[in-house]
Amino acid sequence: MSSDTEVLSIDEPHFTVRVYESSLRIDLKGSVKDEIEDALENKPVLRESIGNILAVFVPLHVPLSDIDSVQMDKKGKITIKLPRHRDVVIQLEPENAKKLVDKLNQLAPGKKEKAREQIFDEQKSQRIENAEREYDREALSYPAGAQSPMPPPPGVRKEEKKAEKQEENR
Repeated sequence: MSSDTEVLSIDEPHFTVRVYESSLRIDLKGSVKDEIEDALENKPVLRESIGNILAVFVPLHVPLSDIDSVQMDKKGKITIKLPRHRDVVIQLEPENAKKLVDKLNQLAPGKKEKAREQIFDEQKSQRIENAEREYDREALSYPAGAQSPMPPPPGVRKEEKKAEKQEENR
């Protein structure tokens, strides 16, 4: 993600919201960040347990392809709906909130569609690989000239016998 270019940045007193081409990042700053970092650094047990809990419930780096919808109320409160997490709620000035909502609604659907296409392409290539492997397995299990366990369709054997008799009669 280091190759992502920043599209929008909004600075608030306690956090910074940055929108990149493929992700939304909310970074804490100042006293809030210091308090959380101090608590987690001084107690390794807290770092392991609370760090994991915070990652589950408060995603601060969100891929745009994971965003289901973005909504804003009149006071500038933004709600970002995520499928596998709790919703992210950010309170901003109304003009900054409008910019963020517009940018996320512009970028997120395209990233979501690209991610969906990538998943479909991977599944399709996996099915093709499986079919090729199965074909190779069948080709290897029957040496040339050996009869397969599936009988030939009706009438094929009769034609083969006729051809053999005609060659014998010549």
